[in-house]
Amino acid sequence: MPVIDISGLRKTYGDTIAVDDVSLSVEEGEIFGIIGPNGAGKTTTVECLLGLRERDGGTVSVLGIDPALDHERITTVVGAQLQESALPDKLSAGEALELYAAFYPEPADRDGLVEQLGLETFLGTPFAKLSGGQRQRLSIALALVGRPRIAVLDELTTGLDPAARRETWQLVRNLRDGGVTIVLVTHFMEEAELLCDRVAVIDAGRVTALGTPAEISAGAAPEQTLRFMPSRPLDPDALLGLDAVHSVGRDGADIVVRGADGVVQSVIGELIRRDILARRLRVDQAGLDEAFVALTATHRHNQETQR
Repeated sequence: MPVIDISGLRKTYGDTIAVDDVSLSVEEGEIFGIIGPNGAGKTTTVECLLGLRERDGGTVSVLGIDPALDHERITTVVGAQLQESALPDKLSAGEALELYAAFYPEPADRDGLVEQLGLETFLGTPFAKLSGGQRQRLSIALALVGRPRIAVLDELTTGLDPAARRETWQLVRNLRDGGVTIVLVTHFMEEAELLCDRVAVIDAGRVTALGTPAEISAGAAPEQTLRFMPSRPLDPDALLGLDAVHSVGRDGADIVVRGADGVVQSVIGELIRRDILARRLRVDQAGLDEAFVALTATHRHNQETQR
C-alpha cells in the first residue's frame, strides 16, 4: 500500500479554487516530487497532507491516518520543512534542535543528526546569523528530529547558491537511502529531474501529469535533436525522407536534425550507408523543463477553451 494516498482533494479560499480534484499516491522509500508554477496549489496540497489546512473535499491518508482527524499522530510519523518558517533571531541552532527534540518521546540521536547534516560548525550560531544553506540544513534536522517515516520538504533550495543547492540535494539522497520517504515540493525542474523517482505536475490546482521525469518529458515533449558535422558534403534534404525525421537544417558547418524517437538510429544508418562520419555528434532530448512548459501551456489553453 502507498504510504500517502490522496484522492479528489479540494480546497478553496472564498471564490478561489486552490486545489481542485488532486489525486496522487506516494510509495514507501521514494522521492516524490510535486512541481508547478507559483500559485498552482502545491503548498496547499502538502498543507492538507500535513493536517495544517482543513480540506473542503476528498480523502487524505498518511500511513493509514487521516491528518484532519488525528493531527497529533501525523506529527509523530511525518516531519516537515515548510516554505515559510522562521525561528527567534537569538535562538541558536543547537538550542532549536534541543527544543524540537523535547516535543518527542523518543527523538533521534542528536549527535548522529548533527554529524549527518554537517551542523557541527554552527550549533552555537544564532538563527539570525545563519546563512541560507545553514538554515536549510537546520530545517532538515528539525524535520527529522522526531524520527519520521516521511519528510515533506517544501521549496528546500530556494535562495541557495548553486554549490549549496547541490550539497542539499545530496542530503536529500542520503535521507532516502536511510529509509525516509521524501515528498519534495519544488519549482526547479533540474532539482526534480535529478532527485525524484516520480513527479506530479500541478497547475491551477489540478494534476496535469504524473510519472517518472523521463516519462513526463517523453510524453509532453518527445522531440529529439541531432547535431553533427558531416565528414564530407551532404545535402540536408537527403535526410528529410527518413523515418522519424521532422526537420533538417544547417547551423554553420553543422547539420541539425529534429525528430521523434528513432531519429538517431535512422540518421546514423543513412550516414553509414553514404560512408559519412558524424563529427562533433551531439544528441539532445527534451527535458522536464521543456515538458513542464508544454504541459502548463496546454492545460491553460484547454481551460480557456472551456470557458
